[in-house]
Amino acid sequence: MAKATKIVFLGAGSASFGLSMLRDLFGAPELRGSTLVLVGLDAARLGVTAELARLLNERTGAGFVIEHSTDRRAALDGAGFVVNATAIDRNRLWKMDFEVPKKHGIRHTLGENGGPGGLFFTLRTLPLVFDFIRDIEQLCPDALFLNYSNPESRIVLAVGRYSKVRCIGLCHGIFMGRDAVADIMGLPRERVEVWGAGLNHFQCLLQIRDRLTGEDLAPRLREAEQRFDSNAWRFTRRLYRAFGYWLTCSDDHLGEYLAYGWQAGERGYDFAGDERSRAETLAQIDGVLAGTMPMPAWWTEPSGERGAAVIAAMLRDQKRFVESGIVMNRGVIPNLPAELAVEVPVTVDAAGVHPVSLGPLPDPVAKLMSMQAHVQQLAVEAAMHASKQLALQALLIDPVVNSAIAAEQILDELWEINRPYIRACV
Repeated sequence: MAKATKIVFLGAGSASFGLSMLRDLFGAPELRGSTLVLVGLDAARLGVTAELARLLNERTGAGFVIEHSTDRRAALDGAGFVVNATAIDRNRLWKMDFEVPKKHGIRHTLGENGGPGGLFFTLRTLPLVFDFIRDIEQLCPDALFLNYSNPESRIVLAVGRYSKVRCIGLCHGIFMGRDAVADIMGLPRERVEVWGAGLNHFQCLLQIRDRLTGEDLAPRLREAEQRFDSNAWRFTRRLYRAFGYWLTCSDDHLGEYLAYGWQAGERGYDFAGDERSRAETLAQIDGVLAGTMPMPAWWTEPSGERGAAVIAAMLRDQKRFVESGIVMNRGVIPNLPAELAVEVPVTVDAAGVHPVSLGPLPDPVAKLMSMQAHVQQLAVEAAMHASKQLALQALLIDPVVNSAIAAEQILDELWEINRPYIRACV
């Protein structure tokens, strides 16, 4: 008999991620009979997600109790797990995070987790996250907070430093890295097993093995990479040849953290493509709910994300291995700062999330990541204290920023744009 729990999903109005989360929760038999509370600010959109959840719940026979509410505190009362997938005016502000630094001569990519964009994502996101955290401390202090929102590393670091709420960040970047090396070697992706450690969107694949035979595939990757399409993963492969390890998860995400990262492509996120995709997903959901379109078979299949697996493992004490989770370091990677959020393998059971140490990173790789570690620490402090002075310092130590004048100009402009969201959290 499955043990039931209460799962609160913050940001449930997200079209694509909302659907993924529902697929995974309803596909986990260990969670049968649990209560899922969907929370969002847009009542109309939230209602659509709730209707979709009830349809999928019925089709899969998952036996969930489905609720939805715009009242976050009422939803959180007594929760066992809280999933966060929120963002503040995501595309509009993210565009500015990229365009303003570009206007002032900063060459960068994406502007989400690193560089000036990463700083302002942090400044406006942490106050919202800590509204959630303070509510959790009061209403469900034993709950596990599962974060999917960016900037992942900085959110997990802030929660780890300023709260006792249990927290894990989850990201599918490790699988993107696995897929890349598998494709280069011409092997089925499911045949390749990787073990990585580092920062979110900046992991080092320390082991690459054949899942069936246990063979070390690193020599095969070195040979195959030399012959592979020269236009694929160009930036990542340049670092691979220099450092001898595959760094993940993609050229543009990796490029956010490095002074020369713009060589991965001086481009922002594909907002137009994102908006088209979201519109198509919403139209498909509307069609399915209206009965004018058939439900795609994959809607009742797992998405590949690991949130539901973490919840099931804790609830049922399954001692499950999860390939990658973002957690506080505190010695897990001994040659990175202890007070840092790192991404490493974890195991999960009723006692919580347990990071798996793969030992120290190769020394040159650790030095490469250490530069970004200090940027993240200072950005978190700037956000938690709403300090413009600390924000300037975070910009001036960021390797992406190559001009003190530009740093000041960017800070003034983006601070004003984000002023409605910046406030002290301590």
